[in-house]
Amino acid sequence: MIARRSQRPRMNAAEPIRREDDSASLSVRNSATEIEAAQSHIVEAATRHGYPKASVFALRLAIQEAISNAFRHGHRNLPADLPITVEFAVTHADVRVTIEDRGPGFDPTSIPDPTLEPNLEATSGRGLFLIKAYMAEVIYSPKGNRVDMVYRNPTA
Repeated sequence: MIARRSQRPRMNAAEPIRREDDSASLSVRNSATEIEAAQSHIVEAATRHGYPKASVFALRLAIQEAISNAFRHGHRNLPADLPITVEFAVTHADVRVTIEDRGPGFDPTSIPDPTLEPNLEATSGRGLFLIKAYMAEVIYSPKGNRVDMVYRNPTA
């Protein structure tokens, strides 16, 4: 589980609050530019720490799905300019990412398995499936509006 950090001012995705260990706290609005910037900060740090290309792909995809879910579902009935928080810490051993929205949350166990026959044509649920497939740990807060994800470096 990712330890919650003390409250500190957050900056937008283009200007993260940086710490020496390749970690930051980002405030990300629902814009392609800010979402891409947040993903890039994380995968660039992973690249600096020697993660292979397949790992960088997996990280980018899982982060994209989690951010997409935060805006599409978590912020569905909230103001369009309300940001989510993306926190990350990258070391040679692992990448830890927390994505938190301000929505009412959800119960992840209520989402049907998209690989089962009756759900194959469902339009949702695949993002959670992909996140779980790529990340070593995926923990949702009891409220369901925060996901803590850990990716372990296969070369560590």
